[in-house]
Amino acid sequence: MTLSQKCRYALRAIFELAKRQGGGPTTIGSIAEVQAIPPRFLELILAQAKQAGFVESRRGKTGGYLLARDARDIAISDVIRVFEGPITVVDCGNGSSNGGCCPLDSDCVFKGLWDDASQALLRVLEGTTFADLLDRELAQNRSAALTYSI
Repeated sequence: MTLSQKCRYALRAIFELAKRQGGGPTTIGSIAEVQAIPPRFLELILAQAKQAGFVESRRGKTGGYLLARDARDIAISDVIRVFEGPITVVDCGNGSSNGGCCPLDSDCVFKGLWDDASQALLRVLEGTTFADLLDRELAQNRSAALTYSI
């Protein structure tokens, strides 16, 4: 499975908002700077994320974007589905890339393997929320601080 740059940016933008949850709205410029996302592209991404119900926006001098739901309630898979569509390891001739079904579809020895791999990937992506990623980042930062030496 390969994620588009747009999807990776969306994941990073929502992660940044999760980091700032409870602190009020965050500007596009702040998100773009911290997460190295082109601001104009980020505007489009956040508009799509808003339409999907992940973020909300506030207008005015102190406006910006914030998560519409708690970080514990947004799975990584939710965002990927909005920006990429169905989650599969291999698109095995479902009509999207080659114009029709795979000629080996029912007899293909790999089909079961790809289905198993897709299910494993789904378990990870559906079982990981943005709150989980925040916990991982905190653990990484603690570990880096503990291993610092001169």
